[in-house]
Amino acid sequence: MEMQQLLSMGFPSELAAQALAATGGKSTLKATEWILSHKSSNPNPNPNPNPNPTPPPFQPKLDRFFHLHTKLPNSPPSPEPTATAPSIQILTQQDLEEDSTTPSPVHNKRRKLQHPKAITQQDKTIKIHEPLSERMRPRTIFDVVGQEHILGNTSLLRSAIDRNRIPSIIFWGPPGTGKTSIAKSIVNSSQERSFYRFVSLSPVTCGVKDVRDAVEEARKMRAKNNKRTVLFVDEVHRFNKSQQDSFLPVIEDGSIVFMGATTENPSFHLITPLLSRCRVLTLNPLKPHHVETLLRRAVNDREKGLSQSVGMRVEAKDAAIEFLSMNCDGDARVALNALEISATTAAAGVADNQLKGVGVEPHRDFNLLTSEETEIGSFEAVITVDDAKEALQCKHLAYDKAGEEHYNLISALHKSMRGSDADAAIYWLARMLEGGEEPLYIARRLIRFASEDVGLADPLALNQAVSCYQACHFLGMPECNVILVQCVAYLALAPKSISVYRAIETAQKVVRESVGQNEGVPLHLRNAPTKLMKELGYGKDYIYPPDNPSSSTQTYLPPSLQGYKFLDWPSENSTQQ
Repeated sequence: MEMQQLLSMGFPSELAAQALAATGGKSTLKATEWILSHKSSNPNPNPNPNPNPTPPPFQPKLDRFFHLHTKLPNSPPSPEPTATAPSIQILTQQDLEEDSTTPSPVHNKRRKLQHPKAITQQDKTIKIHEPLSERMRPRTIFDVVGQEHILGNTSLLRSAIDRNRIPSIIFWGPPGTGKTSIAKSIVNSSQERSFYRFVSLSPVTCGVKDVRDAVEEARKMRAKNNKRTVLFVDEVHRFNKSQQDSFLPVIEDGSIVFMGATTENPSFHLITPLLSRCRVLTLNPLKPHHVETLLRRAVNDREKGLSQSVGMRVEAKDAAIEFLSMNCDGDARVALNALEISATTAAAGVADNQLKGVGVEPHRDFNLLTSEETEIGSFEAVITVDDAKEALQCKHLAYDKAGEEHYNLISALHKSMRGSDADAAIYWLARMLEGGEEPLYIARRLIRFASEDVGLADPLALNQAVSCYQACHFLGMPECNVILVQCVAYLALAPKSISVYRAIETAQKVVRESVGQNEGVPLHLRNAPTKLMKELGYGKDYIYPPDNPSSSTQTYLPPSLQGYKFLDWPSENSTQQ
């Protein structure tokens, strides 16, 4: 094997045999170094020089046969590279093929001409390996699907783009609804694109210094060529208050056009001064037909779509497209990523069948393919519903246990029970459980509801709610789901009374709004455990109701509140009547 490697390097067989004999015959690297040192010490090894020698065969450079300067075990350290000891590199199969067709070193120029092509191919590979959702981002505002309420012909954004007066904007909406895409497409859709410069920052990787650097660069660009900078900050709610403050002066003086994107409620996570300088635009989850449009666009796009992801033609069954669009919860990114995984699964099945030689036929329109499509491949992968289900695994639910959707769903559950709609209440409960909500949190809210909304109309409701909490604590999910449903249904169907809730609200209001100090407890209602307190009149003239059941002259409120009604509920006498 060593002899063959030396011969493939272009060394004469006699010289290769001498080198192997001198170095032990087990190392190609040692034999190569021996040959180089032997040649350098004997520049004319041929004792019978020929006056008309034939040119020796072209010998490729040694540094192309080995990647690195490797050290053999138990060998002395290698000297520094010199003219007689070049760096060593392993020759790839492609290089060997080029050497076999290269008659002289002059053809190195041809290799340099090929270099830009290699870079282009590398860039194309990097682009192909981008996620499908990133490659399919809309380039202009006209490519955006959905969000007609903010992208209509008479909307704020369209008017701003037409007049080349883009304002500072906060985009608020769930993930995958187009916040980043719309921000980028606004700049690309401007009547004078060269007038704007788009810069993106992420709170995860940058701080106040990065913001200051971006602002300083924006000011320089504006002073130099009157070019405005659109500074886009994704997930802007992750900036703290001091970092958000750093945007205020540069938005105020027009140094930048600020655009932020957030999935959290701006009222809670962004400072008021920043909100006052920006327009807040709300994005809604995409409708299924919007998502379906995006999926079909990805399937049909031969330049950036699915065919570039898997290296072959791709088609998707209508049922698969419908399944993904209906189960992504309005998140286009989830749908596109699932579609790409589905295509990978389908393409893997085609490849397996190719190896087995069964059931795979070239594309029916192979003769009509362009050269670019021929590079993609003549076989076709078909995405089925099973591929889509395997890719999605389970229905995607937009839910955040500490965010906006968390409070929206618990509010919907409360109001459905309050309206005695058991079906709606059970639905919202299921949404919360599927989203991963803690069951004990829901049980605590049911305890509150049992007193606030059912109250005295059905005192057993509180017992039901407390028992539900204890059972959820004992069992946990998923077994406690039926216990929660039982309690939710009971509370929804129970008679309602908010008299207790209104009573405590009214009483607390009286206590808070009393003029001066609240009145002291009347003496006859005070406890008198000591002789001194009895001498002071504590407990004097108190009538003990069990001994005097017919007594109704005793009062219990302070003098200024005599006759005041807090609880709107029938008295015991009227109830008996």
